[in-house]
Order: sequence, then C-alpha cells, then structure tokens
Amino acid sequence: MYNKLLFDEASPESVGIPSQAVINFYKELKKDGFCMHGAMLIKNGQVIAEGYYAPFHKDSPHRMYSVGKSFTSVAIGLLQEEGKLSLTDKISSYFPDKLPKKGLHPYIERTTIRDLLCMASPHSYTTYKQVNDRDWVKSFFTVKPTRYPGTAFAYDTSATHVLSALVERLSGMSLFDYLKVKVLNELEFSDQIRWLTCPMGICQGGSGLICTLRDVAKFAYTCMKGGRYDGKQLIPEAYIKEATSFQISTCLQPCTEEQQGYGYQFWQTRDGGFTLYGLGGQLAVCLPKQDFMMVTMADNLTNPNGVQGIYDALWHHIYPYLMKQEVTAIPENSSLLNELRVTLSNLKLPVEKGERKTEQVSLIDGKGYHVADNPMGITQCSLTFSEEVCVFSYINESGSHTLKFGLSSMAEQKFPGTEYTCVSSAAWVTENTLHLRTYIIDECYGSVNITMTFQENTITLAMKKTAEPFLEKYEGHASGEWII
Repeated sequence: MYNKLLFDEASPESVGIPSQAVINFYKELKKDGFCMHGAMLIKNGQVIAEGYYAPFHKDSPHRMYSVGKSFTSVAIGLLQEEGKLSLTDKISSYFPDKLPKKGLHPYIERTTIRDLLCMASPHSYTTYKQVNDRDWVKSFFTVKPTRYPGTAFAYDTSATHVLSALVERLSGMSLFDYLKVKVLNELEFSDQIRWLTCPMGICQGGSGLICTLRDVAKFAYTCMKGGRYDGKQLIPEAYIKEATSFQISTCLQPCTEEQQGYGYQFWQTRDGGFTLYGLGGQLAVCLPKQDFMMVTMADNLTNPNGVQGIYDALWHHIYPYLMKQEVTAIPENSSLLNELRVTLSNLKLPVEKGERKTEQVSLIDGKGYHVADNPMGITQCSLTFSEEVCVFSYINESGSHTLKFGLSSMAEQKFPGTEYTCVSSAAWVTENTLHLRTYIIDECYGSVNITMTFQENTITLAMKKTAEPFLEKYEGHASGEWII
C-alpha cells in the first residue's frame, strides 16, 4: 500500500532555507562512516527534503527501537484521559499476579506510573536482561532494585514494557491495537506498521515498533502540535505538553544531546524541543518554536559519534536559518534545487573504503584454511573473488555458510542461519588486510565487522558484532593455515 504523506511538499527556499544548506546537511550525514537509512526535513508542515539510502525507500518498514517508547507514553496519557489510571498510582497495584511471594521490595512498592514514564524506576537498567525469565513484566517486580524510585534517571526499558502490559490490562487490547483505534488509524498509518512482542505475547513497548519513516513523522508532528490532527484532538493536550517537557535531569548521560533532560518517554533537546529517540539513529527531533522537524532512521551502532553526528548536521546546516527573527521565503536557485533532487535520488548505504584489489588476491583466491579453536567456532574458511560478487565461505558449529560481498558495491542475501536480509561490502585497507562489513537490514538492525589478515600461508580473523544476540558467534579472534 502506498504510504501517504501527511504533509505538502515545498522547496527549502519557500520556508527561508537555502537548498545549499540542505545539500550540506546530507553531505555531512555521508561523512565519518555514518550509516543512514533515511532522513526527512519538515518546516511549517511542509516536507522540504526526503531521502532514502538504497535499498531503503519510503515504504520500507523499519525497526524504530525506542521511538516506540513515546508511542507507549501516549497510550498511557489516553488511558488517564479515560479515567482508567492516575500517574500517581502505584504500578504494583495493577500486577498482583506478578509480585514475589516472599514480599515486594519497598522501593518497588512505592514506585508510581509517573516514575516509570520518567525513567526513574528503582532499577539501574533493564530487568529482563538481568535474569533468564520469559516473563519480562514479572522480572520488573522480582529483580532487586538499586535506589528509591523517582529520584534519578536510569534508562530502563523494562519500565516501558510494564507500561505496555498496563495498557493491555486496562484497555483489553494490545498496545498496538489500542493505539491504532485511538490515534494511528486517524493518521492513516501505512499497512507496514507492526509491533514485535515479548515471549509472553505482550507488545515490546520499549523497542518493538516497526513502521516507516513517514509514519514516525506523522506521529511526531501530531505530538508537536499539541496532539491535534485535522481539527481532532487525538492525544490529550495537557498530557502531551507534560510528556514532551522537562521532567527529570539527565546530566550524567554520555553525549550532549542526551543531557538536555527527559519527559515522559520523550527526550528533551536544546531550545525547548523534544525528540523521539531510538537506538542507532532513529530520531524525530521536534522544535515547536520553529515549527520544524528532522526525522531519521539509521544504523550507527558502530560509530561512536553516529547519533550525535546526526544532530550536529542539523545544528550546523539547518538550525541557523531557523533562528532568524523573520523567516521568509528567499529566491529559488534552479540549479541548486536540481542538485538537491539529484542528491536525494542518489543516496545509498555506504560501502567500505579502500582498494578493490591487491597482489594478495591472486595468492589466496580459492585457498582453504584450517582454523584453530576459537570463540566463533569456525573450523574452516576460504575466499573467492570476482568482479561482481565475492564470497567468504566458512564452516562453524551450525554448518557450512557463505557470506557474499561486493568490492565498492553491496551484495544482498539472507544472513547465514537466519531469515534476516543483510548487505555486505569489503575493501582492502592494507596490502594484506581485507575489511568486510555486513549490515542486517531487516526487523532487527546490527552489523558484523570482519578483518582478514593474510601472511604467507596463514589467515587471522578478527570479528566484532553489534546489537542482536543472534550475532554472538561473530565476536572474537582466530588464526589458521592453508589446507594442503
């Protein structure tokens, strides 16, 4: 189904922003190894730029990770409006069946719904990651807490998951279905949207949202406009104002943008703005005073400056024009407008930088290697090279596998042993070291980085993965020798 836009389209100049500034914005997103999947700029309710990095496109369903937390927050606000809860209610009162038989820890007993919304739960981090328990909700009430609730910020996705379960208990519907009835259908969300569930079948309110970039833009814009869309008050105005305002300090967070404060499952940003913020660069940065939004999807988990770098592109190239006292239309430059269109139409995932060939290729092409014991469980491997698609073949504990890659191009396949689509490219970073990077681009995002260093008749593998647990066997080092 075609994913309709909520917004009209306009040139950057019509809202006082030069096309060159937008071109520079996209150029900055290309540097420093950023892995962008999509980026949209919206001013005065008009899309002034929208670009996707092939193979992604406007209808691509995308895991939005913690952007879903803001959706969960809105569901809580709707239930409050219906009189089904109060933010001062003790969360344990709604889950008597999940409480430990030996008695509830007093820190958890005094925890309110508001504490969970503010990421001020009594836990230091996500409880279901601390224990082996299929019941993620139960883990929140049974794992030993570390501090009084409501006193300090700590990012706890299990708190949001409990809120998702609360929505289900009070509405009689899943979080996803409840939001569809109350908000998402009104916004004409695409049919690409879905929500991953936990082992107990509850929507992963903190990380499981899958939808399109346009879907996120519609939802975020409605939040920025006080919960109103097309003359209808879809989200309670008083609640969304509170939710998107400063509620708790985040000054101990590691990067500048995360230090601006937190609301009810919405991050604060500079100049009175707020952000829907998900792992790796899923962002909807809303600046209400300027009637402006930047919406992105990405996988910058391997880049230590990846998310901050997206913000920086906004602050460096677009924000100065938003801060002018009178923002009026400026003359259009047809050549720059055309350059912008070309820029947006030619976006693609970054391939590895380096040489396509070295003298090493002729020595190792098709050679098999016995590999010594290693954390990855690889026993044999080999490489074959061609102009179009190259192949890394290996045998590990689960069998024989192949990983296809391009040199200065991407090769697409299902990641070995999974149903997840991935793309891979490689380059020679030295005469005898090949760097292969694989991006998972499916309902989960993550990457595998492999360097292969060749010396005489030997190979040394170094592997590093990000994010998903199914990649745990792609981390570590190994060495081997030619099979004679």
